[in-house]
Amino acid sequence: MKNNFAKQSITAFQNFRLAIIIFSVFVTGTAFAQNTTAIGTAKVWGTVDGIAIEGVVQGPSAQVSDLQVACVFEYTEGDIFNSPPALPPALNGLVHLDQDMKGLITEIRKSGKFLGHANETILISPPKGTIGGKRLLLIGLGDRNKFTPELMTGVGSIAMREALKLGVDNFSFASDLKDAGIDSPTALVAGNVVKGIFEAYRTQTWLKEKNMSTFKPVAKVMLLAGPAFFTTAGEGIQEAIAAIKN
Repeated sequence: MKNNFAKQSITAFQNFRLAIIIFSVFVTGTAFAQNTTAIGTAKVWGTVDGIAIEGVVQGPSAQVSDLQVACVFEYTEGDIFNSPPALPPALNGLVHLDQDMKGLITEIRKSGKFLGHANETILISPPKGTIGGKRLLLIGLGDRNKFTPELMTGVGSIAMREALKLGVDNFSFASDLKDAGIDSPTALVAGNVVKGIFEAYRTQTWLKEKNMSTFKPVAKVMLLAGPAFFTTAGEGIQEAIAAIKN
């Protein structure tokens, strides 16, 4: 009788534990679904100086644009693949970009040909059909342990200046901070990128008015975000647009 009671107790405990697991998965899954945005979703958050600022849920490898901008830190062994802190491969835009570029992103960083120092740049022309962007601009973020959101204002300025030099109609920008495992404030980072973009654009416009610069205006900037960060990034972008217009 004791054995039967023990067996019944174990069975009851297992059933209870299974119910808790199922409940947890259901609740977590529902919350995750509510807080994520479908891949491919695009929304124009606003327009400044005739340039549309569009948010897109897409990775830097897949996004179609005249110029794709991606940001990387100084290299540490396996940094974009080691999860955590990096995002899992299925959600990691940097991993997809590296794979579609046949490992070039890792090779160029690991070999020291591109060190990824803060504000360092390198322009790559991938073979047609390799990635969605016609050209790829890597911008360095420096030491990951010294990252601050303020850095992204300067990075945004660099992206716009390079886009103007190339004469592109549009460019897409991926900060890749979450991919790299950096716990950064999404809204602040996105807002700083937008501020930097227009600081650079308005400076070049000012020079153009003085006949000291010529450039083809950019029509659209696409800011890429992962499914879990689209809404938050949009809030930061809209706040930055409002501040710029005031």
